[in-house]
Amino acid sequence: MSSEMAATIRIDQQENLNLIADQINGFLQHAKTSGHSDLETWMRPQLSIFNQLNHGHWPEWLTTVNALPTPDPLAKVQLDQPAIQTSGELSVTSTELENQLQQLSPWRKGPFSLYGVDIDTEWRSDFKWDRLKDHIADLDGRIVLDVGTGSGYHLWRMLGAGAKLALGIEPTLAFIAQFHAVAHLLANQQATILPVTLEQLDRAPLFDTVFSMGVLYHRRDPLGHLRELSECLRPGGELVLETLVIDGDGQQVLTPYDRYAAMRNIWFIPSVPLLMIWLKRLGYDNIRLVNQEPTSLEEQRATHWTDFRQSLVDFLDPDDLSKTVEGYPAPLRAILLANKT
Repeated sequence: MSSEMAATIRIDQQENLNLIADQINGFLQHAKTSGHSDLETWMRPQLSIFNQLNHGHWPEWLTTVNALPTPDPLAKVQLDQPAIQTSGELSVTSTELENQLQQLSPWRKGPFSLYGVDIDTEWRSDFKWDRLKDHIADLDGRIVLDVGTGSGYHLWRMLGAGAKLALGIEPTLAFIAQFHAVAHLLANQQATILPVTLEQLDRAPLFDTVFSMGVLYHRRDPLGHLRELSECLRPGGELVLETLVIDGDGQQVLTPYDRYAAMRNIWFIPSVPLLMIWLKRLGYDNIRLVNQEPTSLEEQRATHWTDFRQSLVDFLDPDDLSKTVEGYPAPLRAILLANKT
C-alpha cells in the first residue's frame, strides 16, 4: 500500500483496508499511465472519506471481503454479457465461495457469475443496460462516472462496452463491500468506487459520460442534482438519466404524500415533458427520450440472494398491478440523454 494511500486511512483500519487501497491505487495508476493525471490528482483528496466511514457492520464486511480467495491469474473474464462473469480455478469450492458471498447479502443489483457462483440479484440490471446501450454515445476510450452505482454492476458493463476507466459513487457501505468483493474476484482495477454522494463530491468536469440511474427521485432537490451532474461533465459530454416518471404534460409532477411503492425517500416524479424543461433550463441541449416502459415483475423480484425479502410485487396493489399499494401509478421508468453545452 503506497504511503499516499495509507495517509488517507486510519491506523486502526489499515489492515482491513489494504485490499481496497490496493484496488484504488491500481485505478489511479491506470488513470496516470493512460494520460489522465488530472483524474488521479482530483481523486486523491476524495479518498479521505474513508477516514469517516462508521457503520456497525463495516468491519465484518471488510473481513468477509479480505477472506475471499486469491483469483485465478488465468481466469476468463467477460464484462459484455448479462451476468458479469469470471471462471477458473480457486483454492476453495464453489459452495465455500457462495457461503462467503452470502455474508454480503442482500444483493440488489446484478447479476454476477463468479467462479461457478451465480448471484441472482433482486434487480436484473442487464434489462436496463439493454434498453440504453444502443442509444448512448460509444463508450470506447471514454472516462465515465456512475452516480448511485450500487454494487457496481453497470461499471463493469461500461468497461465491457469499451470505457477506459469507470468511477462509481455510492454512499451505502454494504454496496461498497459488494463492489470490492466482485472487483477482487475479477482482478480488475479499471473501475473503482467512492463511498460518497454526489453532493459530497468535490465535483470537476472530468468525465465524458455521466450516468444517473435510479437516483433523481431520491433527491429533495432534483434540479440541484441535475446541475451537479453537469458539473462533472466535460463540455459536450453526455448525460444518461434514468428515472421514475409519470404520464402527463410539461407541468405534471407527483410528490407522494408519504410513501411511494412502500419507499419513504421518494420526493419528485416528473412527467417526461417536465423533465425535459428542467434539463433545458439547466443548460443541457440535444435532449431526447430513448426509452419509457413500466418496471416488470421479471426485472425486480425477490430471490435467494435477497433472502426472499419483499420486492416489487409486494409493493403493488394485488387487485390492480397498474397501481402501487398507496394508489399511485405503478413504477414507470424513462431514459433520457442530453449533452452539456
